[in-house]
Amino acid sequence: MEDRAKISSVIRQHLEAEEFFAGFSLRGQVDAGEFQEQEDDMAAAQRAGELEKLAEEIGQCRKCGLGSSRTNAVPGEGNAGARIMFVGEAPGGDEDAVGRPFVGRAGQLLDKIIAACGLKRGDVYIGNILKCRPPENRDPRADEIVACLPYIQKQIELIQPEIIVALGAHAARTLLDTTKSIGQLRGHFHEYFAGLGQVPVKLMATYHPAFLLRSYSPENRRRVWEDMQKVLTELGLPIPERQN
Repeated sequence: MEDRAKISSVIRQHLEAEEFFAGFSLRGQVDAGEFQEQEDDMAAAQRAGELEKLAEEIGQCRKCGLGSSRTNAVPGEGNAGARIMFVGEAPGGDEDAVGRPFVGRAGQLLDKIIAACGLKRGDVYIGNILKCRPPENRDPRADEIVACLPYIQKQIELIQPEIIVALGAHAARTLLDTTKSIGQLRGHFHEYFAGLGQVPVKLMATYHPAFLLRSYSPENRRRVWEDMQKVLTELGLPIPERQN
C-alpha cells in the first residue's frame, strides 16, 4: 500500500509539473506575440518620428535657390510603414500654398487612383523628388535634383516600402538613374537601389496624374490602371472591379 501511495504521489507530481510548464509555455507564447506587436509599434513610432525630424530639416533647407522662392516646403505625408510609396517630381502651386503633396487637381486624380485600388490615402506615403515648387511649375533643374535627392532617398530608407510607384518621367528617371522615356519605363517592374548592402525596392513607373489631365484618353487611363493592377498583384492584394 505504501509503494502504491508513493507511485500515486509521483504520478500526481509529474502531471502537476506538466500542467504547470504547459501553462507557462502558453503564457510565454502569448507574451512573445504581444512583445512582437509592441516592438512593431515602437518601430513604426520611431520611423514616424524620424520622418518628422526630416520634415523639419526640409523646412529649413536652403541648399538651392528654391528654398528662397517657395511659400512652403512640401516634405511628403502618409503612412510611415506604407507598403506603397508614390513619388512625383515636384510640388505645384496648390501644394506650395499649403505644404502638402498632391492636393490640387492632379492630387484629386491621384486620390481616385488610390481609391480605385481599394486603398485610402492614409494607407500609402506620397512625396516628390523636389520638396519645393519650381517657379511657374517649370521642370526641375539638375542642380536642384542633386541638392534635394538625399531627402527622398532618406524617406525611402525609413519607410521601406515594398513598391515605389514613380509618377511621371522625372521621378522615374531620377530614381532609376536612366534617360529612358516614361513610355519605355512604364508597364513593368524595375529595381530602385537604395545603396550598398540594401535590398532593392521594386519600382513601377506610370504616367503622372497631371499628364492624364492634360492628355486624357481611354487608352492612357487604361495604361495607368494596368500598371496599378500589377502593383496590387505583386503585393498580393485583391483587384477591385473597375468602375466606369
